[in-house]
Amino acid sequence: MQFRQKALSKLQSPEELDLPVRFARPQGRLVLAVTVVVMAAAAFWAFTGTVSSTLTAPGILTRAGGSYRLQSPVAGQVTDVLAEEGQLLAAGAPLLTVRTEQGERPVRAVAAGRLAALVAEVGSVVAPGADVATVERVQDPREPLVAVLYVPAGRGAAIPVDARVDLGVPSVPAQQFGVLRGRVKAVGRAPLTPGQIGSFLGDAGLGEQFARSGNPVSVLVQLEPSPSTRSGYRWSSAEGPPYAVDSRTPVTGSVHLAERRPVDWLLP
Repeated sequence: MQFRQKALSKLQSPEELDLPVRFARPQGRLVLAVTVVVMAAAAFWAFTGTVSSTLTAPGILTRAGGSYRLQSPVAGQVTDVLAEEGQLLAAGAPLLTVRTEQGERPVRAVAAGRLAALVAEVGSVVAPGADVATVERVQDPREPLVAVLYVPAGRGAAIPVDARVDLGVPSVPAQQFGVLRGRVKAVGRAPLTPGQIGSFLGDAGLGEQFARSGNPVSVLVQLEPSPSTRSGYRWSSAEGPPYAVDSRTPVTGSVHLAERRPVDWLLP
């Protein structure tokens, strides 16, 4: 009690009334000012700034009409090959000659297009329904290529039409020649089965490959043209590679999604 009484007496002493009261140290005021400035800047950025994100998906270069698998209608041994890969074919044009029990029979193109891949060769034995070739549905060899990306079904809705796309081509060194530039032209609405993908690309193996992690949706990417490059398409580098890219070339697409304000992620 004696110590308490002395403390009260000291506080009530008139000699202590003229001493200033220190509410905060200067260092504390500096920290408070910096905190307020940082919070104000963060709030300003949250409402006015934008954040962009990308979605990466595998795909392939092809023609807009896709391809079809040409199958042999007969059983026998291939005795002659009448067309070369890259050749334009008219509807009904013969590709192969097959020796059957009834004699020589031609295998003809079902529809006009470009011979993209020839599976059968002289000496091959084919059965009815066996794949012998892949034909692109194209009438003009100058028809531009497109890229088709296969995106997980749950992510397709986030991709806007006309979104920028960077396409990495494994056969083209990106550090030296960059990536292909494109724009999203259309986004599929329904997931595709391996059979549907294989039917469009003319290759059942590709259908299984692109649907390995579940049935995806397709994203059609239009390549940006450029008359100054050898390939005829725009690259992130000035000239791109000194050679053309062809259909059925695998690519990896990075789709630039719509920009969002950071505050949009906080607000419901």
